[in-house]
Amino acid sequence: MASSPPHPTPDDRVVEVIVVGAGQAGVAMSEHLTHSGIRHVVLERGRIAERWRSERWDSLVTNGPVWHDRFPGMEFADVAPDGFATKEQVAQYMTAYAEKFGGPVRCGVEVTAVRRAEGAAGFVVSATDGQYRAQYVVAATGAFQNPAIPALLPAEANIVQVHSSSYRNPGQLPSGGVLVIGAGSSGVQIAAELQRAGRQVYLAVGPHDRPPRRYRGRDFVWWLGVLDRWDAATPPLGAEHVTIAVSGADGGHTVDFRRLAAEGVVLVGRANSYADGVVRFGDDLARNIAAGDANYLELLAEADAYIERNGLDLPEEPEAKVLGSDPDCVTEPLRELDLAAAGVTSIVWATGFTSDYSWLPATSLDENGRPRHRRGVSPEAGIYFLGLPWQSRRGSSFIWGVWHDAKHVADHIAIQRMYAAYRPAEPSTPADLLEPMSLETSR
Repeated sequence: MASSPPHPTPDDRVVEVIVVGAGQAGVAMSEHLTHSGIRHVVLERGRIAERWRSERWDSLVTNGPVWHDRFPGMEFADVAPDGFATKEQVAQYMTAYAEKFGGPVRCGVEVTAVRRAEGAAGFVVSATDGQYRAQYVVAATGAFQNPAIPALLPAEANIVQVHSSSYRNPGQLPSGGVLVIGAGSSGVQIAAELQRAGRQVYLAVGPHDRPPRRYRGRDFVWWLGVLDRWDAATPPLGAEHVTIAVSGADGGHTVDFRRLAAEGVVLVGRANSYADGVVRFGDDLARNIAAGDANYLELLAEADAYIERNGLDLPEEPEAKVLGSDPDCVTEPLRELDLAAAGVTSIVWATGFTSDYSWLPATSLDENGRPRHRRGVSPEAGIYFLGLPWQSRRGSSFIWGVWHDAKHVADHIAIQRMYAAYRPAEPSTPADLLEPMSLETSR
């Protein structure tokens, strides 16, 4: 990574492109801009891959094996190809990757506002270290910015509440039971860790996809690739907010809610309301489990068909299709939980994130403050987005997916630079019109 002076010189403050954020999106964007010879700077309020460093729990590992979840230009040096990187290894990888191509990352600088320059092309970018000028701005902060905690429990409720981004380990929470709300990858991994630590855990399960970790000798990321699911342009109808329950913990395993229940986790439906110390749950638990099972079995069936169609010699795995009976907590679900009576002293909200793009021109956002874009290109000329879920395909939120999205954005910027640099040639006057025609030449 190219080092930056503590105080930018005037020349450092005028660049073609400003990239905001140095996570996986910002690093990928910087690589493509660097290779295209486009002068830019990446402004990062923390360190490279800061969210991996400081907004993840201690035992977190990636949900995909590193042969797949990486940038095309560099492998993980300290993780076996089929292994799952820790959060520290991901942060180190991102830093080393930026150093590899000399990414101009300026850490400790937060962008506070972007506005159109008056009477000139481009933008004025206000940051904590002063103002910058740029022709183009790429918002590479992604969509996972502000922890989303539903307004279910009042602030005066006598219970500890933490978001998954602030959760670190079981010892952080007071003794007693824990209600984990949200059963995507984060929720199920945190619930399992707390249960192993001797806590009584209640897990609120909403709609989810539940792919197999591995099937017939191949990881699910491979299956989604050969079945062309990573390139799906939009989520299935009605599944826009469905999470994926998959885990790389303990070497990687298929998330199995029945197994969690057998280990003592009490599964409940979606948390709907709270009053007088009691949380009330929806009647959707069995439906959500069944829908996750259907998603799981559908992928197995597609994999079997692919193997037969292509004549592959992969071992059969009939036991993968045996789901077992539903546990009592699913067939006779709790509809309400008196937190004090159950000994629950804390809640972990694994409920995702919201985004905040209020620092960008309002014309680049819709009425709900979300990015207006097509594959990251905003209708507000010169503004770009990167790192959004489903930005161009299902894989857009993954390290390898954001790399390909960044190339598309960088190519679009390069094309716009070409148009901006165009100057028509001066009209020329033919030499024979400069001199009077002689009688001889006129014949």
